Amino acid sequence: MDIQELRALYHCTYSANYHLVLVTKCRRKCISPEMLVRLKKISTRIISTWEGELLEFNGESDHVHLLLSIPPKVAPSALVNNLKTVTARLIRKEFAGALAKVYSKPVFWSRSYCIITCGGAPLSILKQYIEQQGQD
Repeated sequence: MDIQELRALYHCTYSANYHLVLVTKCRRKCISPEMLVRLKKISTRIISTWEGELLEFNGESDHVHLLLSIPPKVAPSALVNNLKTVTARLIRKEFAGALAKVYSKPVFWSRSYCIITCGGAPLSILKQYIEQQGQD
């Protein structure tokens, strides 16, 4: 059994872990392995600026999975909005040629996303699930 690490702020102790899934616009298969590496790097930086931590990251050509820990003072929807905006802007800029073949408009992510609190399944199971993405 995994024991979740408790983190502390000035007035609270917490363990707030989330499984986030972001999907490309129209589920287009446009995420290359190079984009995945860059998305992980950008995501790590953004989440850390929100005082959080990216615990695991992986994905396939049309979606990514992030396992993250954020403090309770952070609204998950605000973080996701910032994460999607910044990653889309940078990926569209850095991989413009590849994405121009897939999208005629400046889009990348679908408007929707899935975020699930991690309390039921042990973190080791979620990490294993995310690690195995794209290995079929």
